[in-house]
Amino acid sequence: MRISRKAGLLASSALCGALALGAAGPAFSSVTDAPARSGSSESVAPLPGAEALAKQNTALAGAGAVVQPVTDLVAGVLKAPDGKLPKDEATKHAADVKKALDGLAAGAKAATDKAGAPGARAQAPGPELVAKAAADLQTKVDALVKASAAGDAKATAAALQATLTGTVNVVVAIVLGGDLPAPDLKGLPKLPTLPGVDPAQTLPSL
Repeated sequence: MRISRKAGLLASSALCGALALGAAGPAFSSVTDAPARSGSSESVAPLPGAEALAKQNTALAGAGAVVQPVTDLVAGVLKAPDGKLPKDEATKHAADVKKALDGLAAGAKAATDKAGAPGARAQAPGPELVAKAAADLQTKVDALVKASAAGDAKATAAALQATLTGTVNVVVAIVLGGDLPAPDLKGLPKLPTLPGVDPAQTLPSL
């Protein structure tokens, strides 16, 4: 199966992003969850802004947990002859992706429920956007698995591109609606803003 150079580059980029995001959670938690040094008689004060930082880190870890199984699926399809995955391998990938997306959707629903009345939810659509992106990605992954199983190279290539786009949608939805700090690297395009979401979120002052 011939895959466009663009699709290949997107797959590589998404995989690199998954590895970076997935590593964020364990690395950060190992620091914030570290116990006080043994033998110390003094209580250790919590890091300033630790709670807010933990929430931001959880959002990043959630992105990694979703991206990794999707990019594993994409990589498997790209490596398979004519893009046709063996049935058992396709079933495993599909189950892993569904588990990750179900978890993301459940977390988004819980966050939405905490918002309170419908009027309050309307002012904070971040979690609803994440849930919508998760559902959209699930649909695209299902289409990819179906096209791969059928051995339709053209349909599989199109489904790969759609799946990668859907994955980016999920990551962006998490960034926009997950209380993360705004990116500040010079040269990056500005992300759109959402009603009820502060676009100028920064790390807590130390």
